[in-house]
Amino acid sequence: MIFGGEFVSGIDMVDISLWAFTLFFFGLIFYLRREDRREGYPLERDTDGKLEDEGVFWYAPKKTFILPHNRGTVTVPHGKRDTRQHAMARTAVWPGAPYQPTGDPMRDGVGPASYAERDDVADLTDDGRTRIAPLRVDGHIYVAESSPNPVGMTVYGGDNAPSGKVVDVWVDRSEAIIRYLEVNIGAGETPNNVLLPMPFAKIDKRRNRVDVDAIFAHHFAGVPKTKSPDTVTRLEEDMIAGYYAGGKLYATPARTESLA
Repeated sequence: MIFGGEFVSGIDMVDISLWAFTLFFFGLIFYLRREDRREGYPLERDTDGKLEDEGVFWYAPKKTFILPHNRGTVTVPHGKRDTRQHAMARTAVWPGAPYQPTGDPMRDGVGPASYAERDDVADLTDDGRTRIAPLRVDGHIYVAESSPNPVGMTVYGGDNAPSGKVVDVWVDRSEAIIRYLEVNIGAGETPNNVLLPMPFAKIDKRRNRVDVDAIFAHHFAGVPKTKSPDTVTRLEEDMIAGYYAGGKLYATPARTESLA
C-alpha cells in the first residue's frame, strides 16, 4: 500500500525520479564528451606543439565506419596530426597569441583561407554519380528561363576590373542548385578556367555581369585548379572556398586594418 507518495516505507518516488534523471544526465554528458573526441584530438599546445594528455577516462573508443560506394573504411579516432608547415609566425610567446602570415596567405591556407584536408575524391550521389558537375556533362538540368543565365556574362572583381567570362554552370545533382560558376580567365588554345563558388558571386541581370567583391581581378589567376575539367574533389572544394574567403581579409592590405 502506498501512503503519501511513498513506493515503500521511507522511499519517495520523487527522490527516485530525481536521482534517475541525474544519473542519466551525467551518463549522457560522459558519452557525448567521449564521442566528440573522435576527430581533432588529442589537442596540442600552440606554443610548442606538445600533445595534451587526454587520459583514459575521456578518450573515445575506436570505431570503424564503412564508407559508401566501396570506398573502404575509416577508423576514428586515428590520432593523426597536421604536419603541414604553414607560412605564418607567432606575434607573441603566450598561448592564444595571433599569427602573422609570412607569405601569400590566400594560397598558403592561413586564417580565413585555411581549409580542411578532406579526401581528394569527388563527392557522389546515392546512385554513384558525381554529385557536382557542369551542365555540359548533365544534360537533364538547365537554368530556368525565369532566372538570369550567367553563361556569357563578364565577371568583375572587387576592384571593378574584368577578370573573365562565365562559360558554364556547375550544379549539385542531389539538391538541384548552382554550386559554382566556371570562369574562363585567359585566351588561347588551352582553356584557363577556374571555379567561382556561387555564394561569392552576385549576378547583376540589369548590367549583364557577375560581381565578386571577395577578390580582385588579378587574383583569379591564383584560384586553385581542379585536376579534372569536369569534376571537383572534396579537397579541391575546400581549397577553392578557402581562397575566396581569404580574399575577404587579404585581397588588399586595407582590409586587414581597422575601420576607424
